[in-house]
Formats: sequence, C-alpha cells, structure tokens
Amino acid sequence: MYVQELEPVAGSLGVSALVAALPLVIVLVLLGGVRMKAHLAGLTGLLAAVLVAWLAYGMPLDQTVSSAAQGAVFGLFPILWIVVNALWVYRMTVHTRHFDILRRSFGRLSDDPRIQALVIAFCFGALLEALAGFGAPVAICSVMLVALGFDPVRAAVVSLVANTAPVAFGAMGTPVVTLAQVTGLPLDDVASVVGRQTPLLALVVPLVLVGLVDGRRGLRETWVPALACGVAFAIAQFVASNYVSAQLADIGAALAGAGALVAVPHARRPAAEPVRASVLTGARSEELDEEDPGREVLRAYAPYALIVAIFSVAQIPAVKDWLARATQTYDWPFLDVADPEGNPVGGNVFSWPIVSTGGTLVLIAGVCTAVVLGVHARVAVREWLATVHELRFAILTVTSVLALAYVMNLSGQAATIGHFVAAAGAGLAFLSPVLGWFGVAVSGSDTSANALFGALQVTAARESGLSPELLAAANSSGGVLGKMISPQNLTIACAAVGLAGREGDLLRKVLPWSLGLLLVMCLIVVGQSSPVLDWMLP
Repeated sequence: MYVQELEPVAGSLGVSALVAALPLVIVLVLLGGVRMKAHLAGLTGLLAAVLVAWLAYGMPLDQTVSSAAQGAVFGLFPILWIVVNALWVYRMTVHTRHFDILRRSFGRLSDDPRIQALVIAFCFGALLEALAGFGAPVAICSVMLVALGFDPVRAAVVSLVANTAPVAFGAMGTPVVTLAQVTGLPLDDVASVVGRQTPLLALVVPLVLVGLVDGRRGLRETWVPALACGVAFAIAQFVASNYVSAQLADIGAALAGAGALVAVPHARRPAAEPVRASVLTGARSEELDEEDPGREVLRAYAPYALIVAIFSVAQIPAVKDWLARATQTYDWPFLDVADPEGNPVGGNVFSWPIVSTGGTLVLIAGVCTAVVLGVHARVAVREWLATVHELRFAILTVTSVLALAYVMNLSGQAATIGHFVAAAGAGLAFLSPVLGWFGVAVSGSDTSANALFGALQVTAARESGLSPELLAAANSSGGVLGKMISPQNLTIACAAVGLAGREGDLLRKVLPWSLGLLLVMCLIVVGQSSPVLDWMLP
C-alpha cells in the first residue's frame, strides 16, 4: 500500500507544494508562454507529474503508471465517448444538409440581428455546448451569424461571449461529472451548487450580447426579449441541475430561452432599417431565401428532439435503475493507495457505467437520427470514424490531462498544494473562481481545469473550513468565463469566420467582458461563503 504524504520534500509544506506544482506550471507555461500545442503540453506535464510522484513523493512506479492509466481511461470513457458521439450527430446533419435547413429556420424567426444573436449565439450555442462543447458552439454559431450578414469580427465576439453560461454543463454535463470524479464529491451535490451560480450569469449575458451587437440602442430597444430569454434560461438551468439531471441542464435551458424569445411579441417585430444597416455590415448568404418543406424542417430539428427525449426517458426512476444495473465495478490493478490518515482512496476502484453514461445515450440518439435523416449505415459509420479522426488531437489532450490529474491526486501532490493554498483563509472564496478561470483560459476546457484543480480546491476548502462543494463548484463556474479568452477558442473563432491571425484583436474585445463577469462570479462565491448569500446553497 502507498500512503500519501503531505510534506515529502525536506519536511516542509511550502517546498513540497512548490515541487508538487511543477507539472501544472510546466503545462501552463508551455501553453500560455511557449504556445506549444495542447496535446504536447499535456504529455509533457504528465511526464513531469509521473517523475514528481515517483522521485519526490516515493510513489512506486507501477502505481504511478497505473494511476495515469486510470485517468486516461476515464478521459476516453465517459468524457470523449460523449463528445465523439455528439459531434457524430452534428456531422450527420451536415452530411444530409439538414443543418443548412436548421440555419435557415433560425434566420426566419426574426429579421432583427439583435434577436438573431440571442437565438443563434446564446440559445442554439447553448444547445451545441450541451451536446458537444470543445469549441463547436463558437465555430458553428460564428459561421451562421456571418451567413446572416454579421460582420465577421462582431460574429466571432458575440459567439465567444455567449459561450459562457452553458459551459459548466456542456457535453452532457462532462465538466461537472469530471469534477465529481476527481474530488470524490457526489455529482448531484456539485451540480446543485454550480446550478446556483452559473444561472446568475445567464441573467446578464443576453443583455451583454444585444449591447455588443447594437450598443446602447440595442439595450434600449431589445432589453425585454433579452431579459426574458435570460430569465427563462436561468430558471431552466437551475431546475434541471438541482432537481432533474446535470446532463439535461443546458438542453432544457437552451429550449426554454428560445421558447421565451418566441413567446415575447417584442422579439418578433421587424427591425428598423437603420438598425439592420448599421449592424449587418457583412454579406448575407443568398441561401437564406430558399424555402424548405415543413417535413424537412421537422427532420432538421429531429436529432435534438431525439436526444432530449432519450435523456428524459433515462431519468425515469425505473429506467434509471435498470440502466444502472449494467454498471461494472472493478478493482483497478496495480493500485493500492491510502490518504495520509490511512483511509483507502476512491481511485482503487473503477466504475464503468456502460449503458447509463451520457455517451451511450447520445449514441442511441445518433442511430435514431441516422434512421430519421435517411443516412445509410455505411455512411453513418464513416462519419463516426471521421469524427474520431477530426478529434484525434483533442483525444490525446484530454487523456493526457486526465492522466496528469489522476497522478497528482493519487500521489498526494494535489493534497499538498491544497493544504498550502488553504493558508489564504477567507480570501480563498474570492480566489477560487480565479483559479478555475485561469485553468480554462490556458487549457480551453472547463473539463480540463476541473480535472487539474478540482481536488486542490476541495482540499483547500476542508483545511480552511469552507464548503468543499462551494469551492469545487466555484472552480467550474469561474472557469466558464475563461473560455472566451482561451487561445484554443480564439483560434477556432478566427478560423471559422476567415480572420486567421487576428486572435489578438478578438482577445482585446472580449477580455474586458471576461474579467468583468469573473469579478461578478467572485463576489457571488464570497457572498455564498458568508451569511450574506449562504441561503442560496442547498
């Protein structure tokens, strides 16, 4: 048995924390300073974590390698299993051109560019984030806005800022699922607290978007539909994450927000011509004038309806219990770890939810989508394999980052850093979202930031007397605001709208919003850690 130590280097917590932080520092420097590709930085950081665990912490090499392997397996299943299958569904809609029909359908909802920004960037972007994440919403929504006549820079900025409120529950709840896994906290508890933080962002972001599109005039003329959209989104996200399912939080929120926009008469009024002339400075796609048969429009919406229906059925208690019976539990080989008090850690056992996991449910929805859209089985398989090929570097990045996180957690490196950081005391509540923000800004992924810092946040919370669930959730909620400034997302946005090389221009436009909203989130977490707002927590 390997027993974790908190002060293995020179008997000093401070020195041990500096050594333990080396893998994280290496990853962040390689990504943010050297601009190394994410998968190479992740692999380098993993090597550093293995060496620190083995040489500084005395973890046997076979157990160190085994912990890295468990992290990589968790990265593949369930995390990447969800992402691959969700993007596969999207690729099939592109192949059958039903995605173009969907785009035209959105364009007809309103001719007001400010409302179009809410429908596409905020509501549909949230749906894409719920299904896939990892940059897909920014790329797809930017292209759709440009096709509607938006200036490319404005389209990219709007899509980046909109991709905030849904991120914590993106890819069928992957970030919060990962957070629960690496911290050992119950998923429902973590999701519940996150669901009492990010909905507050949803109240603000739609107002920010109409301001970005049309300045003060946009706020003055469209604040009613923007606020209605934000309130509906926030309520649905709160209810789903607290009382239904973390996996359905963004899907329900996206649909509720879109429904609110359709229901508000103000949103369907034609925009004044001066507004359109000043906002739509790009070239509008002539494809938008094509008429689509009602049957084909229904088929275009079918994949998303199928996913919602299948996930909803999976939440019925009897069905949920039946699916859970297929979960396999294994004693992970070559791994026998105890915490400093001698208690066995959760990493010694590995659970494999074969059927009940989100990726398998999306796969079932994908098979149904292929049938509804008339995709031949051979073509469907080819598109699935093409999706895996497209994500090959993302797969390597996620598996290496999760392997690094597991090595740091199981060797005791994260615990050492957590005990050291806990010295911040009450200030920890303010710094907690900043740590998540920094992690996502560098890695481009709330999932990766939760894997890297989740266990550290929990350890620091316990040492300082704060709620572990609150600081773990704050890591994810603060992280969503780093998404818009991450080099990965900036590059995706520029590539999507033909602005290659202008990432710096976009960064300057979105950085103030990222920092401003981060300050709001920090104040929310500080309030929730004190009697001022602690009534908000479950």
